[in-house]
Amino acid sequence: MSDERLDYKLRFYDAILDYCNGEVEKGKKLIVCGDYNTAHREIDLKNPKANEKYSGFLPIERAWIDKFIENGYIDTFRYFYPDKVEYTWWSYKFRAREKNIGWRIDYHFVSRNFIDRVKDVRILTDVMGSDHCPIMIEVKI
Repeated sequence: MSDERLDYKLRFYDAILDYCNGEVEKGKKLIVCGDYNTAHREIDLKNPKANEKYSGFLPIERAWIDKFIENGYIDTFRYFYPDKVEYTWWSYKFRAREKNIGWRIDYHFVSRNFIDRVKDVRILTDVMGSDHCPIMIEVKI
C-alpha cells in the first residue's frame, strides 16, 4: 500500500471515530461493523511475524484499532472469545482458506453503552461465496 493510500485509510478511520463519538455523545448506542482491512492482534492472523510490514497488520493500523477501543468501542468477538482463533478472510492464493491461513479483519464493534445488549457473536467460516465469510451479532431487542 502506498503512503498516500495508507494516509487516506487512517484519515477515514479518524473521520469514523469522530462521527461515532458525536453520536454516542448524543446518547445513541452504536454497532459499527464491516471490513476494516486490519488484523488487530497477532491472534487475528495466521502468520503475524511474516506480515508485520504489510498493510493490514502495520503497527500504525493496529494502533488505530487500539485508539478506537480506548474511545469506548468494544470488539465484540474478543469480548466474548478472548482467546479463540478464527478468521474472516483468506487469500484466494495457495488454497489459503482450505488450509485456514487467514486473517480476522471484519468486526462488529459496539459502543460501551450497548455491550449489555449483545448476546453473542459468531464467525460463519462454513459460509462460502467470497474471500470473506459472514460475521453475525445477536442482540437483545
